[in-house]
Amino acid sequence: MYTYAFCRTPTVALELPSGIMGTLQVVTSANLAAIVEPDLAVKHLQQDDALLVQAVLAHDRVMRLLCQQTTILPLRFGTCFHALPELLDHLQTQQHIYLNQLTQLEGKAEYTLKLTPIACPETAIATDLTGKHYFLAKKQQYQAQLSYYSQQRAVLSQITHAIRSAYPHCQSSESSSEAQSIHVLVARDQEQQLCQQIQTWQQQYPQWAFSLGDALPPYHFATLGQSTTPNTPHSDAQTAH
Repeated sequence: MYTYAFCRTPTVALELPSGIMGTLQVVTSANLAAIVEPDLAVKHLQQDDALLVQAVLAHDRVMRLLCQQTTILPLRFGTCFHALPELLDHLQTQQHIYLNQLTQLEGKAEYTLKLTPIACPETAIATDLTGKHYFLAKKQQYQAQLSYYSQQRAVLSQITHAIRSAYPHCQSSESSSEAQSIHVLVARDQEQQLCQQIQTWQQQYPQWAFSLGDALPPYHFATLGQSTTPNTPHSDAQTAH
């Protein structure tokens, strides 16, 4: 039982998209439901890199379409239950925990704010400078660049503080590049205010370029992965890695 997400038992039928390989189903237990794709052979997907990439993309597509219809607790790619009884047992035993989390996430979405450093504008050196005058100009240019990048790093701390003050529910992502990504949890009906706030920050901090992603499922804010997520070989479900 390949499982995409948990949600409250729908009171109105969901428009289920196509899954990775087949059709989706809703499995319910009292007030909690799971969106599943029965009989999906995850091990088969792992044997073909191209097929695996397409499966990951399909998993994300399903998540995005579901979160447009209802509040969900998204599960990691590859989360599977051995059979329907194990899934139903998990829904029953974890129902209180998951329903509490769904209440906290109700009407909210995750937005990724990307901060990209803007390169220091180069100051042209007069072409008629020679000798020590030229080297002095080069030194001044280099010092100006050092000062710019030092100020840019300091400004980043101000930006992150401003973001956390305005949006307490936020998380930063590790990045190997100089760009910074910050995920914020915001009510969907406040998306316009978020966009306006970002425009204000962009004017205040021109050393960094601000860009905002689309509304996403709460990937970084669904905390069910720490103690109750079905993702270990010894639980009722397994997660493919």
